[in-house]
Amino acid sequence: MRKYLAAMLASGTALSLMGCQETPVDSDTSEPTTEVLLAQATLDFPGSDADAAATINASNNRASITILANGLSEGTRGFHLHETGSCEAPDFKSAGGHLNPLGKAHGSRSEGGSHVGDLPNLETGTDGSATLTYTIDGTLDDIEAWLFDEDGTAVVIHEGADDYLTDPSGDAGARIACGVLQQPE
Repeated sequence: MRKYLAAMLASGTALSLMGCQETPVDSDTSEPTTEVLLAQATLDFPGSDADAAATINASNNRASITILANGLSEGTRGFHLHETGSCEAPDFKSAGGHLNPLGKAHGSRSEGGSHVGDLPNLETGTDGSATLTYTIDGTLDDIEAWLFDEDGTAVVIHEGADDYLTDPSGDAGARIACGVLQQPE
């Protein structure tokens, strides 16, 4: 499956599956908008047959992240952007903390939160698959600067749910998967 997801990303099939094609901005204008691939990552799950691929797409001065995962056990898991583009197994601590260029507290439920890297929990169904698309806070220029700084950015899945409150990590537990965001060639 990992080869399938990687091939899907490389061929652009993932983009068409995610609806990344020309669509009108709204019904009041005839100007079309095209989503553009900014970055992609294939996540590594040490000791597991699970796999996942993430893409970040840009449209209308905004960016969104989409993740497709398979082979996971049913449940809720924290899903974040981490501040360093490094994924050294088995614990992935090399990815650092959550992406937090604005110096905020963790979580949408905290006063003064949340980190740019705080994303919604990933919900895995009984079939072991999970899909999520989320708009990242910030302008496109800011997001590109934050993601593609000199040490890069990682996408991480945690073993447990993020409580959207506990600083600095949402009490989501160990990091079970990690992938470094790469710009398309």
